[in-house]
Amino acid sequence: MRAVFLGTPDCAVPTLEALLDAGHEIPLVVTRPDRPVGRSARPKPPPVKQAALAHGLDVIQPHRIRGEEFQERLQAARPEVLVVLAYGKILPLAVLGIPSLGPVNVHFSLLPRYRGAAPVQWALANAEETTGVTTMHMSEGMDEGDILLSQEILIETGEHAPALLQRMSRIGASLLLRTLEGLGTGAIEPRPQDAADATHAPRLRREDGILDFTLRARKIEGRVRGFDPWPGVWAEKAGRRIRILECKAIVGSSRGDPAGHVKALEDEALVVVCGEDSLLAVHAVQPEGRRALTARDAVNGRQLAPGDRLEGKETTT
Repeated sequence: MRAVFLGTPDCAVPTLEALLDAGHEIPLVVTRPDRPVGRSARPKPPPVKQAALAHGLDVIQPHRIRGEEFQERLQAARPEVLVVLAYGKILPLAVLGIPSLGPVNVHFSLLPRYRGAAPVQWALANAEETTGVTTMHMSEGMDEGDILLSQEILIETGEHAPALLQRMSRIGASLLLRTLEGLGTGAIEPRPQDAADATHAPRLRREDGILDFTLRARKIEGRVRGFDPWPGVWAEKAGRRIRILECKAIVGSSRGDPAGHVKALEDEALVVVCGEDSLLAVHAVQPEGRRALTARDAVNGRQLAPGDRLEGKETTT
């Protein structure tokens, strides 16, 4: 099949490579412009561009996708299908109508749940036990198109966003190949999404990382896993930030201690009181301006200790 590929980050690369390995023709790859990185602010090409060039593919990086120039370039590629995975821009209707078999998006959730830019992160943050990958025909609405195929995935115990995203990238690549095969033979019957079941996964903001200790420990653990590596999750002790790197909700009750209270050092973890008297075992932290520390090293270095109070956006002194 002749497919134009649109994608930008690392998680899109396995799908691009799966298309090539399966023998699909890729006349054009579309990705976001190079972005400045680090102190030097030297432009760095996105991972999809690097992968595409390594395979000798034609790559474009348009700043505008609503102009005639971009649309003419797509039309000249004569795609049967557009394959879109984490491209980073909403495509206009004029672009979506170019391929003969339509535009196909690979989305990392079981739609209509977690429509939006950060489905993996918010599924973890909300302490979901399962998630999935969906392929869909794209429409002008955000992740509202008809579903083609989907595959449920069990979230592993303690799994953080980077590891889950890597797994989903591989599964998504396989699901897309099955989707294209089904579209080619007419074996797939698209089904509309039920908007009543829709939930949303908005783009992450830095302030999403501010801890709210009135949440149950299980939800806080989910945020630590979901918001890794960015924005991270942090609290404050005496006005200084402490990032929580590794933690786990544990069985037990705080017996009335205030949310954010560091209760004890037990089994190499600092036990912190959370909402509804739930308890969180904190195994690793990173004080502001310092290296990552185990809970015991944080106590030995007087960075954090039983009896301390960690402040979040909802806790009060």
